[in-house]
Amino acid sequence: MPASTASLDAIADRVRAGLTAKHQAREEALRLSRETIRHCSNAIRAVHRGEFTLAEDFIAQALANLRQVDRALAGHTDIYWAGFVHDAQKEYAEACSTLALVRGEPVPTPEELAVPSPAYLNGLAEAVGELRRHLLDRIRTDDLTRCEEVLRAMDDIYGVLVTMDYPDALTGGLRRSTDVARSIIERTRGDVTMALRQRQLERAVADFTRKIAG
Repeated sequence: MPASTASLDAIADRVRAGLTAKHQAREEALRLSRETIRHCSNAIRAVHRGEFTLAEDFIAQALANLRQVDRALAGHTDIYWAGFVHDAQKEYAEACSTLALVRGEPVPTPEELAVPSPAYLNGLAEAVGELRRHLLDRIRTDDLTRCEEVLRAMDDIYGVLVTMDYPDALTGGLRRSTDVARSIIERTRGDVTMALRQRQLERAVADFTRKIAG
C-alpha cells in the first residue's frame, strides 16, 4: 500500500506540473490575443483617419503577438483551437484586408498573413463593414467614383464568401458572417444609389437654373 501511494503521488506531481504549464501557456496566450485584438482595432481606426503608416505599425505589433501566441501554445493544440486565438487571427486578417482595400491594393492571401482559412474568411467578411464606413466617408466628400469602386470590392468579397458552403465547424461560423456582409452590402448599395440620384438632381436643378438665368 505505501508503495502504491508513493506511485500515485508521483503521478499526481507529473499531472500537476503538466496542468500548471498548460495554465501558464493559456494565460499568456489570452493576454497576447487580447493585445492583438486591441492593436487591430487601433489599426482600423488609423486606416479610417488616413494614417496608413500608423496602421502598419499597429498591424506589425499584432503580428508579433500572434507569433508569440504560436510559441506559447506549441504543444497545447487543445488550447490553440479553443476559440480565442481564432478571434485574434480574425481581427488581424480584418485589419490587414481593410488597410489593403482602402488603399486600393490587392487583398492579402491567407498564406501571406499566415492565418488559418476560417480566420481569414471571417476577417474578410468583417472587413465589409469597415468598407461601408469608408464608403460613407467618401459619400460625404462627394467622391462617388470611389464609392462605386468600394462597392464593387464589397461585392467581390461576398461573391467569394457565398461559395464557401461548408459546415460552420470547418469555417468558424462563416455562414453568419456572410449573411451579415450581405445585409451590409444591400444597405450600402441603397446609400450609393441615393447619393447618385441626389447628384443627378442637383445637376438637373443647376442646368435648369442656368437656362432660366440665360
